[in-house]
Amino acid sequence: MSWNLPNILTLLRIAMIPVLGLMFLLPYPWSNVIAASIFALAAATDWLDGYLARLWSQTSAFGAFLDPVADKLIVAVALIAVLTSHPTAALALPVAVIIGREIAVSALREWMAELGLRASVAVGLLGKLKTTAQMVAILLLLYAGPVAGVSAFTLGFWLLYIAAVLTIYSMVLYLNAAWHALDGSAETNR
Repeated sequence: MSWNLPNILTLLRIAMIPVLGLMFLLPYPWSNVIAASIFALAAATDWLDGYLARLWSQTSAFGAFLDPVADKLIVAVALIAVLTSHPTAALALPVAVIIGREIAVSALREWMAELGLRASVAVGLLGKLKTTAQMVAILLLLYAGPVAGVSAFTLGFWLLYIAAVLTIYSMVLYLNAAWHALDGSAETNR
């Protein structure tokens, strides 16, 4: 492992995950603000570690592996924590879609990398838009207080549905891009 600032930021983001879950589930009036702040800090470090790795030419196989793992873990923990505190079918649906898609696309990327075709399922603009909607939705759901007289939870709830729709659409695009390998028409590197 390369001990550079981008990788250290990724490791710190992973260390924030259990703290985020614990803070959100504590029965104190300030716990939502702390959890939302931790999530916002994690989102900022996600952007910063990638930016610094490219800027300083400190990209590494370890960072390329760990960064998406950290992202998926913090999203899953945050969504499950929110669902735990608001156990409704209406919230469970986008949570299941988002977490399910993350698992499916991660497996697809791993498999395509094994075939030497990882570039065909690279993150595109739609994936970045989906991630932005998802991160803002989760931040609002964690905070849950009023923002300019409007419920952050309600805004986050509807934004989570938008993120879920973008999630499904982007997964369809990834599957379509990988279809030639999925249907067996591509030669494997094995």
